Amino acid sequence: MTPAALIEHCAQALETAQVSFGQGTLQAVDEAAWLVLWKLGLPLDCDTATLLDELPQSCVQSVLDLLSLRIQSRQPLAYLTQEAWLQGVSFYVDERCLIPRSLIAEVLADGSIDPWLNPEASSALDLCTGGGSLAVLVALAYPQLAVQALDISTDALAVAAINIERHGLQSRVRLALSDGLSQAKGPFDLIVCNPPYVNAQSMALLPPEFAAEPRLALAGGPDGMNFIRQLLHDLASYLKDEGVLVLEIGHEYEHFIAAFPHLEFTGLSTSAGDTQVLLITRSAMLA
Repeated sequence: MTPAALIEHCAQALETAQVSFGQGTLQAVDEAAWLVLWKLGLPLDCDTATLLDELPQSCVQSVLDLLSLRIQSRQPLAYLTQEAWLQGVSFYVDERCLIPRSLIAEVLADGSIDPWLNPEASSALDLCTGGGSLAVLVALAYPQLAVQALDISTDALAVAAINIERHGLQSRVRLALSDGLSQAKGPFDLIVCNPPYVNAQSMALLPPEFAAEPRLALAGGPDGMNFIRQLLHDLASYLKDEGVLVLEIGHEYEHFIAAFPHLEFTGLSTSAGDTQVLLITRSAMLA
């Protein structure tokens, strides 16, 4: 069997098994390509249509074994491979943290935040950093910024430390254990936050792949806004005068509007639309 044929076989098997996607890939063929290429040690960005050389049976079987594990365990593929990619950047990942997929990565990459950022900006905070992916991406996007990365989970911070070292950012990204903003050393020019925001009803309906992730990093209370309420109540004093918050709220836009009907914000465009990542200025918070 060739790699190309193996990818097609795996895609069909994943579809038949009705596994859930959304933790690195959005459809069966992409998940199958990731699974096959990773297991065979091939570049993840190669043209799979050209992979037409016959594979030894041992290689085919190793891929089928990983496919079987993915289907039977319902573990996300990123946990099985211990690697995830976000905006072309590789991260170590395991069950101690969320799988990197924040839409904030898109607005960091496309420069959407740049017009709002003070040209003299020097500091940033990644709140709820998890495995540290956004802290790394902020540091890579803005070399002039010193970055603090906070999380309440010692397990997640252990993963973040691996990723900070992986990208050689130990001198620019400082990790700290913190319940919310309690250990934040502000004020900051930029704060990015991908908090727990999944509402209780949605939490109860999570497929096994998503339920495998740390609940602490997902569950946001009845309407998903528990953490965000406290954050917006406290945040102004942690931002400089021209500072901004970039906040991910996912599919909770209606709950956000209901909770903060008078708050002014700007929706940033992402592949998922204009209502999942919001930019909020300090002046809007004070108002």
